[in-house]
Amino acid sequence: MIRPAVIISNLGLLIAIIGIAMLSCLPWSIIYKEGITGSILLAAAVTIASGLLLKYLFATGKSMNLKESFALVGLGWIIASVFGALPFLFSGYLPSFADAFFETVSGFTTTGASVVKDVEAWPKGLMFWRCLTQWLGGMGIIALFIAVAAGMGARGNQLFKAEVPGGPISDKISPRIRETAQKLWITYIVISVACVLLLLIFGMDLFDALCHTFATLSTGGFSTKNSSVGYYSNPFIQWTIIIFMFIGGTNFTLHYLAYKERNPLVYTRSAEFKLYAAIVILASLIAAISLGSAGLFAGWEEKLRAAAFQVVSIMTTTGFASADYDRWPAMAAGVIFLMMFVGGCIGSTGGNIKPGRYLIMFHRGVIELKKMIHPKAVLPLRFGGRVLGEEMVINVVQFFFLYIMFLALGVMVLSMLGLDVYSSLTAAAACLGNIGPGFGLVGPTQNYSFIPDMGKYLLSILMLVGRLEIFPILVLFLPEYWKQ
Repeated sequence: MIRPAVIISNLGLLIAIIGIAMLSCLPWSIIYKEGITGSILLAAAVTIASGLLLKYLFATGKSMNLKESFALVGLGWIIASVFGALPFLFSGYLPSFADAFFETVSGFTTTGASVVKDVEAWPKGLMFWRCLTQWLGGMGIIALFIAVAAGMGARGNQLFKAEVPGGPISDKISPRIRETAQKLWITYIVISVACVLLLLIFGMDLFDALCHTFATLSTGGFSTKNSSVGYYSNPFIQWTIIIFMFIGGTNFTLHYLAYKERNPLVYTRSAEFKLYAAIVILASLIAAISLGSAGLFAGWEEKLRAAAFQVVSIMTTTGFASADYDRWPAMAAGVIFLMMFVGGCIGSTGGNIKPGRYLIMFHRGVIELKKMIHPKAVLPLRFGGRVLGEEMVINVVQFFFLYIMFLALGVMVLSMLGLDVYSSLTAAAACLGNIGPGFGLVGPTQNYSFIPDMGKYLLSILMLVGRLEIFPILVLFLPEYWKQ
């Protein structure tokens, strides 16, 4: 049974949390004496007031059931994006709701696709909110909600699994889901502080260091510069961002366990992490060799840095750009294109299909081949130190099938709206995979501002579907879901 009051009350608390986060933009607006201070304050006030009003008008004191937890996850991200768009709307810098909603969804889902043509002309307070949405969405706004809210009950586990990248395959740090969410957020914050400090040491100012850290650890990709990280020619800054993008694309449970056990070899126990690292190294070397053969960039360090930066950026779904890879030689560009269908690890801030799912499907394929030779053999599929049941394997295969279906739908609609097939394919892949830039008309030096409003709403849906990994959104459209 679905009780609307329970859902609305919890949505109210989530909205209030978003409104409180908006207040962190005010100091920057005040320090730089910007004219949008009132707009940010009004947006925060409307958001907090709306959230608290819903929280207390519909308070029931009852725990959520299974159906209500799915509704909170699906509706929570949509409602958060609507209220998160208010600073853009009230300030007048994105007066179109389609643009403001697209930019906010792109932020919260850590996609990094943008409709902003000249971000350097934006006020600091607005730029800070734009980057902060990515940092909040990186570890998950529902995970933040669980970490802050008390008395979630047993359904807190369902909320967490529905939002965290990797869904039911992901691991918990603690049997208590609130404690798991808190420890993951603490790990996230500590690593973020380390990234900020290094960027400061290597020459970024505090504002840019914070904004780029938000976008790096969340694997989001919003920058405060029109030319993205390509603005910074300092190799130390670029290598720092490469390393922390790689960290952001790694399962955060591994980061926590490595710290807890004081043992970096924890990472080597994960088959997914080993595949993830191997893909990064191999793809970076192939791209660097291609750049070398084409005579691009000065020395091999610069070639390897440019190749590694774009491989890690696209594979982890960050979407930063240090160069226009759309103009790279075919082999290097082909490697980048393939990285658009890989993703970060399960339990990371990265989106996309993920190496763990590829491993599961590969091992399942090997088992099926062995069964052709030994039909009666019992061959369990192991992943992450445990045996996966048939239901889990089916979930992975269904996800892959639905992912391709949504990708095809996106390509078809964007083509109907006038985009060429190449740009339609990479735009749909970049938004569904939460990557940001693609190729062609949506390449690293372009943006999404030219796409019609219908296309922006479609891509916003793809971003949400990709971030929540399809099922939590899709289940809301089943008639059986709403039946008593």
